[in-house]
This record gives sequence, structure tokens and C-alpha cells, in this order.
Amino acid sequence: MQKLFVAAACLLIFASCASKKSLVALQNQYQVTQSELEKAKAALTDAQAKSTACDAKTADLSKQLGAKDADLQIKMARLKELEDQIDFLKKNNNVLLDRMADLSVVSKSGAESIKKSIEMMSDQGNYIKNLNSNIQRKDSINLALVSNLKRSLGNVSDEDVQIEVKKGVVYVSLSDKMLFKFGSFNVSASAETVLEKVAKILNDYKEIDILVEGHTDNVPFSGEGLVDNWDLSVKRATSVARLLQNKFKVDPARMVAGGRGEYMPKVANSSNANRSQNRRTEIVITPKLDQFFNLSVPNAGK
Repeated sequence: MQKLFVAAACLLIFASCASKKSLVALQNQYQVTQSELEKAKAALTDAQAKSTACDAKTADLSKQLGAKDADLQIKMARLKELEDQIDFLKKNNNVLLDRMADLSVVSKSGAESIKKSIEMMSDQGNYIKNLNSNIQRKDSINLALVSNLKRSLGNVSDEDVQIEVKKGVVYVSLSDKMLFKFGSFNVSASAETVLEKVAKILNDYKEIDILVEGHTDNVPFSGEGLVDNWDLSVKRATSVARLLQNKFKVDPARMVAGGRGEYMPKVANSSNANRSQNRRTEIVITPKLDQFFNLSVPNAGK
């Protein structure tokens, strides 16, 4: 009887040990599963944040495209009005010229003058059509530039780089804190990655000119070799231009470097946050107007 009792006790102890091992194994498996779940949640949150940022940038670009399309429609409507007016005048003048040709009172020089007037109107009509075509081409290039720049710089913070179109010109605004250390005009190594991406787009579009502008806030500054904020803004602009030329092969003949100092702020210098916005370097991208527009008005003396 005693042997049976001992055997039963051993069996219970063995079962208890096996149950504890199973429990420990289940607890370990639960911890592994919980860790994987947390990682999956974090990955989902990150993906959602990136998706939201991408949607915002897409909406901004769509808004700009919509505004450009509306502006183009207005210009097309105005062009149609001008073409209709020219056609009306040409028809009336042709009729008048035919009638006057039958009248002996019309001198030869008078008839010739009327003929030249009609020819001048035709030249003006062609000029308007050509001008409108060039405007559309310039707007298309600007939209392509903005789209390519935003795609290339999509992973750069909006606080460091801002891209916008103002009055038919593309502005790439680079923050002071990204480009330079305080009081320095030497471009930081970390900023070269951003400038390399910008330079690639600039090199893809040979028919554009580039203006590099330095800007500061209104807090007085002077340093070694620097007279004031204006001097600092000029040296920063030339530093960016030289880097684009020497390291990223942007043609220097297409570039102009200049400093605006504190005299063209984006916002009032009324707070630290505002002054931070004003400390910037802008790369202004504009079409070469001599290639896009023949701005000489048709010769009225023809």
C-alpha cells in the first residue's frame, strides 16, 4: 500500500512539472506574439503617416495644376476675342478697300496705305498667337519643374525646402539652418545631398536661367571678413552657386548670384520663428525670355 502511495505521489509531481513547462512555453510564445504585434502596429502607423504626407503633397500639386488650367482658359478666351476682332476688321477693311478701288477719288497712295494697315493687322494677329503659344509652353515647363523637384525632394522636410510658383517663376527656398552654420557662408556637407538633387533637375532643363539669392533676417551681424547681413547674404549666394558649378556641373553662364540681405523678408521679423523663415537662400528658376518671346512689337511703319 505504501508503494502505491509513493507511485501516485511521483506521478502527480511529474504531471505538475510537465504542466509548468507547458505554461512557461505558452507564456514565451505569447510574449513573442505580443512583440510581433507591436512591431506590426508601429509599421502600420508609419505607413499611414507617410500615406497622409503623400496625399497632402499630391493635393497641393493638384491645386496648382487647377489654378494654372483656370489661368490658361482665361488667356485662351481672351485670345479668341482678339482673333475674332481681327477677323472682323480684316473683313470690313477688305470690303472697304474693294469699294474704294472703284472710286476715282481714292489716290494710289491712299489705297496703298489701307493695304499696309491690313497687313499690319495680320502681323499683329500672328504675333498674338505666337505669344500665347509661348506662354503655354513656359507654364508647362514650370509645372514639369515643380513636379520633378517635389518628387526628387519628397523625403526632405518642408521646413528645410519649399517649392512654389510666383508670377510665372519657380522658387526653391532652402533654409539657413540646413545650408550653413551660424555666421558661416560655407555650405554644410549634409546640404550637398539636397543641392545635388536640385542640380540634377537644373541640368535636365537647359532652356532655363538660374538666380541664386541670399536672404537674412534684420538682426545686425558682422564677423571675420564680413561687414554686415548684406555681405553675408552675398557670400552665401556665391557659395551655393560655386558648389552647383564645381561639384554638380551646372553651367555658370546660366547662373546669377546675389544677396538681398534683410531687405526682402518673407514675413515680418517680429519673432524668432519668423526670423528663421527669412534666413534662407532661394534658387529662382526662370525661362530664358530671349528664347521664349520675340517681344518686338510688329513694325507699325510697314
